[in-house]
Amino acid sequence: MTLMTVREPYESAAPIPVLTWSGDLDLDSLPLLEDQVAAALARHDTLILETSGITFADSSFLRLLLTLHDQSDLRIAAPSPTVRRLLRIVGADTFLHLYPTLDAAHQPRTGHPA
Repeated sequence: MTLMTVREPYESAAPIPVLTWSGDLDLDSLPLLEDQVAAALARHDTLILETSGITFADSSFLRLLLTLHDQSDLRIAAPSPTVRRLLRIVGADTFLHLYPTLDAAHQPRTGHPA
């Protein structure tokens, strides 16, 4: 079961939507998440995905991350071991913007943080 919360705005000078995802992310659970992402990106260019609670992620989740990276300032905060492994296997950890914590993801971006 996938649980998701949306927090917005974050307590900072520039509100950035934060989507917090947990559980399994696969082809069946992704449509709800895609809807939430689309709603957030309709109002913002930057999006933070807090992924510490993700326990399973398949190629459909990877596709979403790659698409978001191309279309927005995507920041992945607190990636779980599952997410880190998936990104490392395909080499996406070399160009996606990964942050160790949610607070770090809210800082102004200067290059590749993780």
